[in-house]
Amino acid sequence: MKIKAKVFRAVVVFVSVLCTAAFSLDWPCFHGLDRTNKSKETGLLKKWPDKGPTLLWTAAGLGTGYSGVSVVGGMVYTAGSKDKVNNVFAFEPSGKLVWQAKAGAAWEASAPFARAYHGTRSTPTIDGGVAYYLSDAGYLAALDAKTGAKKWSVDLHKKYEAQMPMFGYSESPLIDGDKLYAAPYGKNVTAVALDKNTGKVIWESPRVEGTGGYASFVIAENSGFRQLIAFTSHHVYSLDSKTGKLLWTVPLNNRTNNNCTDITYHDGHVFATTGYGTGSILIKLTAKAGGVTAQKVYDTKLLDNHHGGVILHNGYLYGSGHDSKGWFCLDFKTGKQMWNNPRGKGSVTFAEGMLYFYDEEGTMSLVRATPEKFDLVSSFKVPSGGRGAFWAHPVVSNGVLYLRHADNLYAYDIKNR
Repeated sequence: MKIKAKVFRAVVVFVSVLCTAAFSLDWPCFHGLDRTNKSKETGLLKKWPDKGPTLLWTAAGLGTGYSGVSVVGGMVYTAGSKDKVNNVFAFEPSGKLVWQAKAGAAWEASAPFARAYHGTRSTPTIDGGVAYYLSDAGYLAALDAKTGAKKWSVDLHKKYEAQMPMFGYSESPLIDGDKLYAAPYGKNVTAVALDKNTGKVIWESPRVEGTGGYASFVIAENSGFRQLIAFTSHHVYSLDSKTGKLLWTVPLNNRTNNNCTDITYHDGHVFATTGYGTGSILIKLTAKAGGVTAQKVYDTKLLDNHHGGVILHNGYLYGSGHDSKGWFCLDFKTGKQMWNNPRGKGSVTFAEGMLYFYDEEGTMSLVRATPEKFDLVSSFKVPSGGRGAFWAHPVVSNGVLYLRHADNLYAYDIKNR
């Protein structure tokens, strides 16, 4: 597959400076190092030109997929599917392709409806000079981050006799110390901890009811446990990261058994949301008798997030609903609606007090993160990269806004200079 990068002369100086800068604001995995989906960057544009910020470069030829990007040391990583093969890509900060590596056969859905949405989902996780990638067919690969050479691999779907999720595996691997966490949702095992250096099993969790979820693990320190929290198709669940012991479950599913959005943890509480009209719940965690109890605080039909993610900022939740429609702001502790803009649905990230709403029809909007009102500052239309909705999550890293659509990856300069 041939990758083409279009670089604009006006930003050559910027790119050369970026190449030699200290990359202290990297984004090494899906939703960032702490999985809160909030960048710590400052000095960004608070308003964009009418036609949008400067487009630095475009990389074309990624194939189909909804994978986001990871950024480490100036290198940019993503994934795509073409000719029935998953591929991981690594680019220089100028957009020049450094390497492309095959990472397993692509998932092929049996249901006609699901086939319309084929393509990669997982975002590569970069740690210690290695790129870890889980294919849409459940193949987990560890690749050298500089060259793409394979270090080890394991077919989680095959090894654990798993039922293939309707839309393929979507989880992005989580690294914590020397452990890699992933969830094959197998016949007898839901999740595993592997040695990130060798791929060898450290522990296997018991099976939790439900088929494979689509969310990635989030770590929460609570009740004396370092908890791994995620979804099956029927439950929010938590595991002890040391042993894989099941700590608690809370039922939550929708009419399609399709739980996609990562949980949000804060102050002893877990916010979980799912689409198709089910809505959202808040769960309170309490230590009890060497374990953890999980009690539902509230549920609401609002902010029934499909798969675009939710941001928590200063006690308020921001994201889009599915059947409940539009962009929302809710009070985290009470579920009270603060505002709703009924037009729009998509994915989101956050930086320097601003929300970056990426509409699934291709509009990128800059919105102030305030519970007072939907405060739109700027917006622009992102070029099409092919067929399908604009579902890849946006990323802000080192002064660049990365947006993916289908075959193309776009890099925009959003630094305030």
